[in-house]
Order: sequence, then C-alpha cells, then structure tokens
Amino acid sequence: MFDINNIIRQNIKTLKPYSSARDEYQGEASVYLDANENSFGSPLEQSYNRYPDPLQFEVKKRLSEIKGVPPKHIFLGNGSDEAIDILFRSFCNPGVDNVILVPPTYGMYEVSANINDIAIKHIPLTEDFQLNLEGIAEAIDEKTKLIFICSPNNPTGNSINREDIETVLANFDGIVVIDEAYINYSRQKTFIQELTEYANLVILQTLSKAWGLAGLRLGMAFASEEIIEVMNKVKPPYNINEASQQLAVKALQNIDLINLWIRETLAERDKLVLELKDFDFVLDIFPSDANFILVKTTDPKGIYNYLVSKGIIVRDRSKVELCEGCLRITIGTPEENITLIQTLKKYK
Repeated sequence: MFDINNIIRQNIKTLKPYSSARDEYQGEASVYLDANENSFGSPLEQSYNRYPDPLQFEVKKRLSEIKGVPPKHIFLGNGSDEAIDILFRSFCNPGVDNVILVPPTYGMYEVSANINDIAIKHIPLTEDFQLNLEGIAEAIDEKTKLIFICSPNNPTGNSINREDIETVLANFDGIVVIDEAYINYSRQKTFIQELTEYANLVILQTLSKAWGLAGLRLGMAFASEEIIEVMNKVKPPYNINEASQQLAVKALQNIDLINLWIRETLAERDKLVLELKDFDFVLDIFPSDANFILVKTTDPKGIYNYLVSKGIIVRDRSKVELCEGCLRITIGTPEENITLIQTLKKYK
C-alpha cells in the first residue's frame, strides 16, 4: 500500500521551504517594494524587472483546461529534467536507496540518479521492447523508491503495454514515473485519467516535442496533490522564468495548429518508413508511436558519419543495449525528409 510518508526523505519531510517575496501575499498590488527588484524596469521592450509567479498559475490554469486536471495536480519544471531531478531529491536517500530503470530508455534518468548518488537496478526490456515484469518484481526491495517507464519509449519509439504498466502500479509501494514526452504522437491514451486511481503515479509530459517549445524548457509533472506539494517544496522559488510563462500561455491557445502538425508528422513518418525500406543497408525499422523512428542498419557509424559530412544530423544509438546497429531519425519537414532520402541514395 502506497504511503508517501514511507518514502519521502526525512529531511524533506521536515524541510521549511524558502519563502519568496511573492509567496507572502495574494493578489495584485500597485507598488512593489518587497523583493529588491529594479523598480525602473528592464532595458528591453518587454519589462522583466519583476520576479515571476513562483507557482505559474496562469500556465497551470490553461494546462488544466487542456488536460482535465486541477492545477494543484500540476508541477512545472525547467524541462522535464528538473522534475526528474526533484523526484530523486525528494524521495531517494543518497547512498541508501535505489531506483529501477528499464533500458534502453531516456538517458537522463541514469544521469540524475548518478548525480544524486542513487543506486540503479537495470532491468532491460524484452526483445520486443516491453517490460520484463518478472525481472522488475524480483528487483524490488525495501530500498526501491522509484521506477521509471518511458512510453512511448525513447529511443525505441514503441508504447509500453498499458496492462503491464498497471501491473507495476498496482504492485509497487514506491512511485512509478511514466514519461509521456511523446504521448501526443501515440495511439495510446495518456495515464492522466488514472491519477485518481493510483496514488503512486507521476506522469511526465513536456512542451518540447509536439508543442514545439523546446527552447523554452518547460516540462510538466502530473501527480497527487501531496506529491506535487513535496515537489513544489523542493524546487527553487522562481524556477520558471516570466518570458517562458508568458510565451507558454500564448502557445497553449493554438491547439488546432499543434494537432495539424501532429497529423503531418505522422503522415511524414509513414512516408519515410516506406522510402527507407528500399535501401539495402536498412535491415529493420521498428514500429513507432513517436515523432522518430529507430532504424537498424548494416553500418550505423558509416552512415552517421556520411550524413554528418552532408550537414544532416541523426542520432547514433548503435552502442545502446538492444539497439545495436541502430540510428534514431527524427521526422522532419517534407523538405528535410526528401533531403535525407536523396542524400542516402548517394551513400556507398
């Protein structure tokens, strides 16, 4: 049975968070003399002399309308990477606790675990890139605090079987983190609707992929109110800058455009798969629910270096477990995809 008091670090449980100037009053004022800001303004057209909303209410309000989740169940981070790091710092004791990762998967889980001195138990996916439920069950012990599952998975592109994820959620007393960075491209529905069913569920999403805002660095975590309260307690007071908040609210009004781009990306993905299958050096193209494809080739390093020499950058994943011989290729614009295919036709 999940109980947040059993997994939260003791020092975090008793932590008195930093109280910023903006935390100490509610509403609007006409004169701000509380935060030692430059009262004269900024040397820019847009004025950024005031500290931003520490809890990003306007962004969360708009996200709440889109996602169907109350704002109190939303955490905003400087990219999803900040949310990942805060989960480690909130719930894992350095040098004591461990987490379970299921490679091949997103590399920042391991980097963040290493930074925070948290032991890692690697339970590789099966050959068809699905969870090894028996291996996960055997790996869990009393010091296991987090399990990370990326779905659709990076770098393989496939969605993880929903029933398998639910099995982990129902049988683990720690926190299960489902990273849905590519969910907008997937046939599988988000786990957000299951938040009320699983108290130990944290869902990560991002505005960096389908929403086209990678440069703003804005990631989201959805969880129970008590988990979100812990994360807000640990985060820096002004972790999302004012410019990012303003631009995010503006971008989140354009759902129709994003949905159009998603449809175009999926159509381009299908076309690119058909084109790539014609090359003798392509051995396999794995099914994808994301805006990229994993392509198994006869000479990944040679192809990668050739493309780099022509100014085309893909990702060499050939040294990643279960991805031997593979390149990961993001779906570009129609023009970019044509350039890729035409360039590969000249590869010897």
